[in-house]
Amino acid sequence: MALQLATRRLSRGILNVSFGSVRSKVRLEQPVRYLAACGILWTNPQRWTYYWDQKATPTPPARTFISLANKRKQYSERRIMGYSMQEMYDVVANVDDYKHFVPWCKKSETIMKRAGHAKAQLEVGFPPVVERYTSMITNVRPHLVKAVCSDGKLFNHLETIWRFSPGIPGYPRTCTVDFSISFEFRSVLHSQLATVFFDEVVKQMVAAFESRAGKLYGPETRIPRELMFHEVHQT
Repeated sequence: MALQLATRRLSRGILNVSFGSVRSKVRLEQPVRYLAACGILWTNPQRWTYYWDQKATPTPPARTFISLANKRKQYSERRIMGYSMQEMYDVVANVDDYKHFVPWCKKSETIMKRAGHAKAQLEVGFPPVVERYTSMITNVRPHLVKAVCSDGKLFNHLETIWRFSPGIPGYPRTCTVDFSISFEFRSVLHSQLATVFFDEVVKQMVAAFESRAGKLYGPETRIPRELMFHEVHQT
């Protein structure tokens, strides 16, 4: 069925046009048709002359402000685990296995090892960033594993510390785990894009290592609920 358009020819003259709060006058050099069914003005290609109303006050465009602060962030967690200090130390110190269970760790390889020290290359990926960096690792069996990022484009600072101490008296296969991480992104853009994902990584970190210990050493020691504790701090 053919669409019938009611048209109305407008006389030549001045047409008032509004752009937000700014009103202008347009001199029409050619006849204009008003298409009533579509609610639009139509004319052949032509030259229009504009007369701006100087009394009008333009409305300033809305602005969106994004925080550009690149702040160092810290996260720490302390909890009792049903595995021995030696078992948890071995899980954390074995960097080569990180790619199998650490959240968003794509690659992990030890490239140098000597008594108490190691160097490892790691690759982490969380949308929209994938970054490879080198960590210098200090080991004190079975008490400490400390890793410091020595290069990389993503981090201006990255340091993780694991400390293992005796657990609950009377429960020899338990230990107290203190985990802390501090980081600062080198790029402000990366900081804005990746912080939310990295926050999720650090919150899952201790649980991922506990789960790995369960896979390697079997069920954890059962600890009475009243003796358990779990502390988390984040800044």
